[in-house]
Amino acid sequence: MVLRFELEKLGLHCTSIELGRAETEEIVSTEQIEKIKIALLQSGLELIDNKKSILIEKIKHVIIEMVNGSDERLKTNFSYYLAIKLNHDYTYLANIFSEVSGITIGHFIILHKIQRVKQLIGYDELNLTEISWKLHYSSVAHLSSQFKKVTGVTPSRFKQLEHRGLMALENV
Repeated sequence: MVLRFELEKLGLHCTSIELGRAETEEIVSTEQIEKIKIALLQSGLELIDNKKSILIEKIKHVIIEMVNGSDERLKTNFSYYLAIKLNHDYTYLANIFSEVSGITIGHFIILHKIQRVKQLIGYDELNLTEISWKLHYSSVAHLSSQFKKVTGVTPSRFKQLEHRGLMALENV
């Protein structure tokens, strides 16, 4: 909505907006692009004009959608799913992601899953077995091991500390 509004303020007519892409009926000048960048920054958004960065954002979007989305397991492995979804070879996607982000796709998935585990623990609606199943871990032990590697504490300890107000979710 913000992007559409800013484009219209500049007299540009938006034909479509999707993640990493906006189309207008008119050709956008360099001056208009700079004005759009400034307006978006003031709204807490960023115009990404680098093709690699756009691809990275699309990869992150697919991962976030996967982690936060359906409880249904993928019928294929994630690398194949990502390659099909983004219409690129997985090796190419993995290399670009690592080059630009400084971490692997696998590590990003783990970090995002652990962030989701923290949220679900904080909601206190599911036990660790249910959280493990929801996030497609092979076992509670696997979830716990990964959680401790990333945060330094076990999920049970995190829950104790979180409930006592001793630790903010984002600080672990």
